[in-house]
Amino acid sequence: MMFRLLSAIAMACVLLAGTASAQGKAELLWYSQAAFKLTTPGGKVILFDPWIMGATKIPPELKDLDKIGKVDLILVTHGHGDHLGDSLTLSKKHNVPIWAPAGLNQTLLTLGLMPANLVPRMNKGGTIEPFPGVKITMVHAEHSSEMVLKDPTTGKDTTYFAGEPAGFIIELENGFKIYHMGDTGLFGDMKMIGELYKPDLLLVPIGGHYVMNPKDAAYAAKELIKPKMAWPMHYASNPFLRGTPAEFKAALGQTSVQVIDAEPGTKKEF
Repeated sequence: MMFRLLSAIAMACVLLAGTASAQGKAELLWYSQAAFKLTTPGGKVILFDPWIMGATKIPPELKDLDKIGKVDLILVTHGHGDHLGDSLTLSKKHNVPIWAPAGLNQTLLTLGLMPANLVPRMNKGGTIEPFPGVKITMVHAEHSSEMVLKDPTTGKDTTYFAGEPAGFIIELENGFKIYHMGDTGLFGDMKMIGELYKPDLLLVPIGGHYVMNPKDAAYAAKELIKPKMAWPMHYASNPFLRGTPAEFKAALGQTSVQVIDAEPGTKKEF
């Protein structure tokens, strides 16, 4: 009888420990541009658009692929160099998959630059559950997507089709939802995405020229998506990306959306 009681207590402790882990906090580190390192409450590490070595605004102490630590999965929104970045190197280094628009991954496979197991196919509307309690859905983005890569035969820089651009909705073990918009202009279905997925945190490009400017980004956040928090990204890395967090906050005006005004290298818990 005592043995059974002790076994029941031990099992309860295990279940409680698992629940506590699932309900813990996530950690998000912003490198710069659209590159983030997400550590989920369950300890899984997901990289978004990891442009590290060539990044212009990343703190010097973070410009080292070996300092990233373990990686479990890589998400890439489209093929431009400031988003594809160091994905291929990191994927091979850690033997983890790159989840990206199907056309992007198919091109990497066809060129022989990546093995099939590291570039699985996925497309908009698809949802994967790579880890228990973590769901990732690919959604629309209004942008373009090309890759400039070395031709395996000639060694010359060549432009390749890289599928359609995308964003990602990530639901974590504790229910917290992040919407990484990738690069995008305004589009009406942002309202549907907001209503359907109800993201807690919006990672929103504000630089202008190639992506939404602060005014458009504020409209997307306040009127269409309506997250609890918005983290401005993709600005100041080149002369064309002139939008600023201050302009974004001013355009938001009176709102319940909390703006995370952070410098590259900032780490936050959610």
